[in-house]
Amino acid sequence: MTTTIITQAPLPLRDIDDCWNRIGVAGDQSCDKLAQFIHCRNCGVYATAAQGNLQRPVGAGYQKEWAEHFRQPVSDSATLDTSALVFRIGREWLALPTTLFVSVAPQAAPHRLPHRNGRGLAGIVNVGGTLYPCMALADLLGIDAEDGAAATGRHTFARLLLLQWEGQAYALPVADLHGIVRYAASAVRPPAATINKGLTRFLSGVVTHQDLHIGCLDATLIGYQLARTLR
Repeated sequence: MTTTIITQAPLPLRDIDDCWNRIGVAGDQSCDKLAQFIHCRNCGVYATAAQGNLQRPVGAGYQKEWAEHFRQPVSDSATLDTSALVFRIGREWLALPTTLFVSVAPQAAPHRLPHRNGRGLAGIVNVGGTLYPCMALADLLGIDAEDGAAATGRHTFARLLLLQWEGQAYALPVADLHGIVRYAASAVRPPAATINKGLTRFLSGVVTHQDLHIGCLDATLIGYQLARTLR
């Protein structure tokens, strides 16, 4: 008995318009879709290009090249074992563990609560029909929220970060959102002496990512402070 194996011909190489390198996040950021999608990876144009890239014909030396790549000794570089969501308040770039966050929402004005003018509680905010206590993290950390400006040549994305701590949800308004950053826990360094003392006591350390110096907030201290503010 003869078995015939039918193979599908590889899809032709598509002409990919890498608009993300021209007008997207890696270009001059003039694309009008950025306001809606925040990052090119959320856009359908980018997804279509990715599909075209994955379906391109494989060259004869492809397997050999990757075999050589994986044959190399394991690098001694530190493992990227930690991830955090990086955001800006005032001029300070800060981060909290990604496990705390539920979602990211568009900026919304909070409604003040009567007889609750305590430091740190800005009011309540409606996100998708659900009310969240809106916490002014700038007040809690002693940061001037009006200080600082966006880096030249990049869009600023003010957002509400929705997080949960011990069963209680909170909304944190931030001036800018960088996104998720992965780093090695061993790369965390002590805060510099020049950082204001009010903020320093909430930091577990500082990491460097690209051109950003990011203050890693102590999740336990922040969670306790948020819960205390609601009492």
